[in-house]
Amino acid sequence: MFCRHFCFFSLCLFLPTQRRCSLGHVSNTASLPGFENLTTGYNKYLRPYFGGEPVQIAMSLDIASISSISESDMDYTATIYLRQRWTDPRLVFHGNKSFTLDARLVELLWVPDTYIVESKKSFLHDVTMGNRLIRLFSNGTILYALRITTTVACNMDLSKYPMDTQTCRLQLESWGYDENDIIFTWLRGNDSVHGIEKLRLSQYTVERYYTLVSKTQQETGSYPRLILQFELRRNVLYFILETYVPSTLLVMLSWVSFWITLDSVPARTCIGVTTVLSMTTLMIGSRSSLSKTNCFIKAIDVYLGICFSFIFGALVEYAVAHYSSSQKCAAKTPQEGPSNELTKDMEEVNIANILTSYRRKISFTSIEISSDNVNCNDLTMKTHEKIKRVLRNKMHRIIGYFTIQNPSNVDHYSKLLFPLFFMLANVFYWAYYLYF
Repeated sequence: MFCRHFCFFSLCLFLPTQRRCSLGHVSNTASLPGFENLTTGYNKYLRPYFGGEPVQIAMSLDIASISSISESDMDYTATIYLRQRWTDPRLVFHGNKSFTLDARLVELLWVPDTYIVESKKSFLHDVTMGNRLIRLFSNGTILYALRITTTVACNMDLSKYPMDTQTCRLQLESWGYDENDIIFTWLRGNDSVHGIEKLRLSQYTVERYYTLVSKTQQETGSYPRLILQFELRRNVLYFILETYVPSTLLVMLSWVSFWITLDSVPARTCIGVTTVLSMTTLMIGSRSSLSKTNCFIKAIDVYLGICFSFIFGALVEYAVAHYSSSQKCAAKTPQEGPSNELTKDMEEVNIANILTSYRRKISFTSIEISSDNVNCNDLTMKTHEKIKRVLRNKMHRIIGYFTIQNPSNVDHYSKLLFPLFFMLANVFYWAYYLYF
């Protein structure tokens, strides 16, 4: 009873001319039957055209802002102005005027049960009053506007991060009324959405957007759905200055060691270890901002992995060159001592080997070949020794083939090969992630 009295009092305030209002009656109701229907003969629990044709709900959107886009949570937060229009023949009144009613009167009207699909959390602004608008037209059309801030899930493909383009959606659907009761349409197609082309985001640029009308089939029926789909292209300049340029400079810094002599062990070791540690810190920093998406192999991870491989390769190159140089110096050291003793020892060993082989040949020819005198074990042992000798010689040849004869050539070739391969890796990297 209190609500009915409050309704009459509120409606009298919006009448265009001064009329006397009494409790339970509005004067001159013949010209404004819609207001009388708010209290008599109007059932807010029944939709317009109940039991007949479905209600046409025309919608339009204003995107006020997109405050944040989270790659780790895969969602975005937006503030929107949602406007819904439908016609209720029970609210028709004479004339061609429209009246903006108090937003609290929405509790007395039937409104669509529209909700935002894939919304994680949403709220209606209520400062200083609830940000809602009710406008009634003479032909029974109702305009219902809301100001909503919502966080909506957006599935992202981060394989090309930070050169990626993400496609996000804002979907509106009826919760309880299926397509037999409600039909959703965009008021003016793509022109029903405003404000999105004027957005200025920190990391993204809105490339394009378009509207769709769809249906979703569920167990309880087929429900109408409106879709706003927009594409966001990430601005890569920040990442170039923040990650790509420092990592490239670290790779070039590791090449400085190629121009330092092999004898400068502290200098070359310091450059190699410092660049490796700096690159490791850079990789950890780039992944810490997306801690929840480390399961993805992103484009930036691939590039940092390439840079780390080249830096670590420069450190390994010096280890190989220095080891080869040390081995070569160790091989030359005995020749610098008394060479006469070494020569005599070698000659004695050669003479002993010759005499031994000569005696074996003589003893072998003097043996009578018969089944009783031939020792098969001796022949088998000699065959095994020959096979071992042949394999040993081949192994020595293979090892000698991979042995670095001149360690100084390692740095000479590295000065050319490391920049060349790094340049080719960059060409393939940028071509693949920018054009494929």
